[in-house]
Amino acid sequence: MVSRTHTVLAIVAGAIILPACTVVGPDFIPPEAPALEAWQMVAEADTAGGTRLSPAAAPDHQWWTVFDDPVLDRLVATARTQNLTLQTAGIRIYEARAQLGIAVGSQYPQSQQVGASFERQRISESRSVIQDIERVVDIDPTFDDWRLGFDAGWELDLWGKFRRGIQSADANLIEQIANYDDVLVTLTGDVATTYTTIRTFEERLAFARENVALQTEALGIARLRLRDGVATELDVEEATVLLNNTRALVPELENGLRQSKNALAVLLGLTPPAVEALLDGPGAIPSPPTDVALGAPADLLRRRPDIRAAELQAAAQSAQIGVAQADLYPMFTLSGAVGLQASDAADLFTGQSFVNVVNPGFAWNIFNYGRIKNNVRVQDARLQELLTNYQNTVLTAYQEVEDAAVGFVLAQRQAAFLAESVAAGERAARIALLQYKDGTADYTRVLNTQSALARSQDRLVATQGQVLANLIALYKALGGGWQTRVREDYIPDATRDAMADRTDWGDILTPAALPEDQSPPPPPEPFEQRPDW
Repeated sequence: MVSRTHTVLAIVAGAIILPACTVVGPDFIPPEAPALEAWQMVAEADTAGGTRLSPAAAPDHQWWTVFDDPVLDRLVATARTQNLTLQTAGIRIYEARAQLGIAVGSQYPQSQQVGASFERQRISESRSVIQDIERVVDIDPTFDDWRLGFDAGWELDLWGKFRRGIQSADANLIEQIANYDDVLVTLTGDVATTYTTIRTFEERLAFARENVALQTEALGIARLRLRDGVATELDVEEATVLLNNTRALVPELENGLRQSKNALAVLLGLTPPAVEALLDGPGAIPSPPTDVALGAPADLLRRRPDIRAAELQAAAQSAQIGVAQADLYPMFTLSGAVGLQASDAADLFTGQSFVNVVNPGFAWNIFNYGRIKNNVRVQDARLQELLTNYQNTVLTAYQEVEDAAVGFVLAQRQAAFLAESVAAGERAARIALLQYKDGTADYTRVLNTQSALARSQDRLVATQGQVLANLIALYKALGGGWQTRVREDYIPDATRDAMADRTDWGDILTPAALPEDQSPPPPPEPFEQRPDW
């Protein structure tokens, strides 16, 4: 006859061995990505002159340094340490790490109650059974019951339900790291774009003020000629209209400049006065490099973090199908209790007071009326949505690269034409003003040339800003910038210390607790990951 202890050991051993039998649900298969053989704008950029687009080399990870602008370098470094949206994304990584700990702990026995109790009962002496016993034996109807122990339940992971849950949480953790990288890419691009906008407004303001000075001089000449009787009042009024229209442009540009600086302050996690010190006064729009490396289109799939995040989101959802499908099968549990029980507190810790209960269980939700099966279908439909979203993310990435490349190449071409227009307009404005002074041209010629010059100068500076904005958008679309971050930088030291002081985070906040491999994870082996006690 097998002893009770051997029976318990056999049940426990089976509980450990059986979960390795099977894992229901589909294993994640990385989705096929739409293929693009080559970038369309490379050849056209080579024939258009200006910056050359090269598909042979990979983009520079620190692409903002190609502008050779120390102020921009300083702004990017500040944003990477101060930006609050980036810090929020970093905190989500550790939140996902804690959620993974919850999933890992679910595959182990769960303690339902740990405690001690004392109970004093008195049996009613009016009951006939008690009265019969008291006629034979003198008993005390009052007795004590002391208890100390715990009970626990364990759902055996025969179908891989908990392992699929761990796999899903693992993928979610890696997805949050990819999301952090995506925020970092976006942040770097936004800082550079906003900085370019600020420099563009500053140059437009400088031209506007130069034109105010030029048109003020022309107005003075018109008034002198009116006083000398060689010009009409119409010349003075037309000069006044042009001058005040140009003056009115200055507050508009100042408003745009101030708002751009305020936007930069938010990106840097600073107040607006602190941004003024970092900008170090007005400056010129940075010049684009002579060569821009694009890399091959296929490299984009590994470089862009939003594409990686879309794949990992699908991987996490794929594991949820197995979690739902496990509910279709029987659930086996092992529950029990271990403790001490005695009528007298003095006898509680003796060997005779030891009690235990082992209770294997079985449950099968047969009459669910299609709820479980349809939940599996829901999870599968969500997976298909995410797989489709992944393909759309890839196509959108291709579009962003092509759009930015087109905008960059054509804006350079437009800027070249406008530069010639400005040079000619400056000469025409000087000639017209000299001829007006000499009386060989009327004021209409001065008015037209000065108006055209102001428009051409403003368009040239705005277009030069668009050249840089499109180039920054191109670097951003190529997914550059996140490769320079280090694992310790997910959250600032001050934030990590504050969280550790507030809550016991164990080892979760250390970089070593995060995965090195950022590919979609397979389902783990039973008890492969240890619980966080």
